[in-house]
Amino acid sequence: MNPEHRLPFSEVVRVNEIGAGLERRLVPDEAARKRIIKALDLGSLSAFQADLKITPSHVGWILTGRVTATLEQVCGITLDPLPVQVDERFSVDLVEAAEPEPDEIEVTLDDDAPDVIEDSRIDLGQYAVEQLALTLDPFPRKPGAEFVQPEEPAEISPFAVLKAFKARDHDGKS
Repeated sequence: MNPEHRLPFSEVVRVNEIGAGLERRLVPDEAARKRIIKALDLGSLSAFQADLKITPSHVGWILTGRVTATLEQVCGITLDPLPVQVDERFSVDLVEAAEPEPDEIEVTLDDDAPDVIEDSRIDLGQYAVEQLALTLDPFPRKPGAEFVQPEEPAEISPFAVLKAFKARDHDGKS
């Protein structure tokens, strides 16, 4: 795998490991936190933990969890650090990929559609980072910070440039 395409944090479980249920606590090491900082464009990530549970359901599995983090985002206006505390619970339905009919492709835009498990593998680390990303403000702004549009420079007419040349010619300088 190309290191540039590596996921920032990965912890894979196989479907056959779940049984009646599976619980994991994920705490990425410093190297993984650095990759998460880069992937999510954070100022810092001093703490990150995910408590995850996978249980069987009538059509597949349910992944429930809680992500907690202490981090800093960067204000999009002032570039100052913005401290953020995350404590978020989530739930995701999972189903195994069904074998598609040879000439049939099903496309759905349903937000409530379950996530499809491929190769009987569930990457809990990827889900943890995804849920953290979903809690973040996509346009972080320091309280009171306002974007002020700079004044547009007056448009210089090409005729103004010619007029300046003509004025120098009449003054006898050139």
